[in-house]
Amino acid sequence: MTEITYTRNGDYFIPDIVLKEKEHKPLGKYGRMRKDYLKNHRPALWNRYLLKDTLDDHLHEIDFEAQIRFDTLLPLYCERYDVTEELKATNQMEWVRRINNIISAIEEIILNEIVYR
Repeated sequence: MTEITYTRNGDYFIPDIVLKEKEHKPLGKYGRMRKDYLKNHRPALWNRYLLKDTLDDHLHEIDFEAQIRFDTLLPLYCERYDVTEELKATNQMEWVRRINNIISAIEEIILNEIVYR
């Protein structure tokens, strides 16, 4: 077990807390959305991750999981709704309409099942 040391500051003893040095990795879209959600809607969970120094790991895990889900669902939905390169070549506006609808549907799934849980 790690021994905690204290520094006297007037009448108070302040614990000497040192954060671990971590490699800074940028967050993706879903990690940033999860961070915002925790901060604004789940402050107790936000504080728990901060105090345990696991917030960055959690956010990166959520971002990775959400991106995997997106990359898995996109080709399945494209196949199901007949969004092909042929459609893209012959009718670009229809292709854009369909792909935007697919992306919106997938992001709704990801937000409800991963980011906002």
